[in-house]
Amino acid sequence: MGFRISKVYTRTGDSGTTGLATGQRVGKNHPLIQAMGTVDELNAHLGVLKAELGDASDAGLQGALAAIQQQLFNAGGDLALPGGRLLSSEAVKSLEAQIDRWNQQLPPLENFVLPGGSRANAQAHLTRAVARRAERDVVTLMDVLSGDKTPKADSQAINPRVLIYLNRLSDWLFVLARVLDESPEVLWQQPG
Repeated sequence: MGFRISKVYTRTGDSGTTGLATGQRVGKNHPLIQAMGTVDELNAHLGVLKAELGDASDAGLQGALAAIQQQLFNAGGDLALPGGRLLSSEAVKSLEAQIDRWNQQLPPLENFVLPGGSRANAQAHLTRAVARRAERDVVTLMDVLSGDKTPKADSQAINPRVLIYLNRLSDWLFVLARVLDESPEVLWQQPG
C-alpha cells in the first residue's frame, strides 16, 4: 500500500496557516487555498448528487459522476503543484460529448430555467452553482499569480485546463439538471 494518512490532526494549522505540497505555508484564506477548497466542496456536492440519484439511476450516469469526481481530484492536484498537468484535454472532451448527446434529446431552451423540479434537479443546479464559484476562485487565483486583472493562464504554473474543465462541468451540470427534471421545466417569467 502506498501513501497512508496515519494522523488526521497535526495542530500545524492552528495558527491560521496551512502547508502546501511544495512545503511552503500560506494563510488559510490565500486564493490558492480558496480555489482548492471550492473544488473540494464541488466534489462533495457531486457526492450528494450521486447519493440522491441512488442505485436506481442509470449506471452510465453514476460512472460519469464518479469519473468527474476523480477529475476534480486531478484539478486539485494541478492547483496544489506548480506545473501540474493531471487534468487532460480528454476530460474536457468527454464532458462536451455528453452535453452534445443530452442536448439532442432535450427541447430547445426558451428562457432561463429555475432550479427545483425534483430533488435531483435542485442538487444538480446547486452543484452547478458551486462549479461556477470554483471557476471564479480559479480566475481570482490566476489574477493574483499574474499580478494584474487579466488572467494569463498560459503563462502561469496552473494547468489552464482546470479553468476550462470547471467551465465545461458547470455546463454539463446545467444540462444534467434539465435531463433529471421530472416535471415540465419552470422558466423564469420576465416582469411586465
